[in-house]
Amino acid sequence: MQVVDKFGSYVEKFSNTSPERARRLLRTGWKMQNLRFRFFANKELMSADRYLARLMMDTMLKPLQNPESSAIVSIFTPCEMIHESGLNPYNVEGFSCYLSASKAERVFLQQAENDGLSETLCSYHKTFIGAADKGVLPKPKCIVYTNLTCDANLLTFRRLADMFEVPSFSIDVPMQQNEDNVAYVADQLRRLGDFLTEHTGKIINEDKLKERISRSSRTLMNYRRFQQERADKYVPADLVSPLYAGMTNNLLLGTEEEETYTKMLLQDIKHAPASKGKRIYWMHTIPFWSDAVANELRLNKNAQIVGCELAQVCDMELDPQKPYESMARRMVYHALNGSVNRRIDEGIRHAKEAGADGVVWFAHWGCKHTLGAVQLAKKRFEEQGLPLLILDGDGCDRSHGGEGQTATRLGAFLEMLGGE
Repeated sequence: MQVVDKFGSYVEKFSNTSPERARRLLRTGWKMQNLRFRFFANKELMSADRYLARLMMDTMLKPLQNPESSAIVSIFTPCEMIHESGLNPYNVEGFSCYLSASKAERVFLQQAENDGLSETLCSYHKTFIGAADKGVLPKPKCIVYTNLTCDANLLTFRRLADMFEVPSFSIDVPMQQNEDNVAYVADQLRRLGDFLTEHTGKIINEDKLKERISRSSRTLMNYRRFQQERADKYVPADLVSPLYAGMTNNLLLGTEEEETYTKMLLQDIKHAPASKGKRIYWMHTIPFWSDAVANELRLNKNAQIVGCELAQVCDMELDPQKPYESMARRMVYHALNGSVNRRIDEGIRHAKEAGADGVVWFAHWGCKHTLGAVQLAKKRFEEQGLPLLILDGDGCDRSHGGEGQTATRLGAFLEMLGGE
């Protein structure tokens, strides 16, 4: 950890004096970490999760290596069209996670707040904005985002478009689930195709897009099947693999690499041993940096995370012959769109499918959608026989940690569940 501390301190130092140098240091450090994933992977993890760590790092490196071939995107943007345009997804939440893992987030958060952003704005967005404002993050080709679930998107992506002076495209997703709204979003996605063609010079091949949607559907069904089959199996779990899955099941959906990952999951689960320990389903983001959470749940046979709602994007099969409607339906009917009751219902169903003994609802500082639903969620989950712990904290900003309280509450919760 001392190496990471030193690395982060140099990134922060250079961001104040030489942003290009800070960017090169990030790129070099992340490349070295990727080599570590390839040649010194954690053998306790399944082969699929070892592959996933490399896949996610590759996704983070591409915008640093080829920013002119990258598009800044929000997490739920339908990236099949981004990939088909020859662009790499350059994701706000993902980059902020990696900056935080590099222990470099504090200087960027401070930069964003010094520029007038509220302390209560999501720390993932503030970290990215601060890093962009300092010149550490490179200029993209364009920006594509949606208002789906996160109200910070409307501020963040407009600000980034002005900052980088690049074109942007916003996808408006209504909150009501009906076919009129699917058609409304599908029409926007067709216009997105025109936007991407205008700014990349590449016409989206609809036959290839249909192939991507078919691959997306198989990928999502594979992942759901894995979650169901793990209900009576033991899968060693760290704190980052569920987040990686949440990222790649969105950003890389429709790619051969992501489908390969889900096929590997299904192969791994065939050979997994019988279930052991207490099983926790996680709602919202995971504070991967937290020692208090790691001590209880990282590669612990007595208690492990068996799923995260952010990785379970869509349970419905997609129609490849209607690619725009399929992507639109995935957004309109997303569990995080509309009434919070939909999110709770899906969380209950997924937790039961994964064989969870209990649920953690992580009340991430700055996420109003999550904070406002905590008491209703606790009541509903527990009515369904799933004890729920509300943990307050921040998934990205260590200064909002509360490690002592987290350790006490999480330890007591696992003890209540009967953990050893």
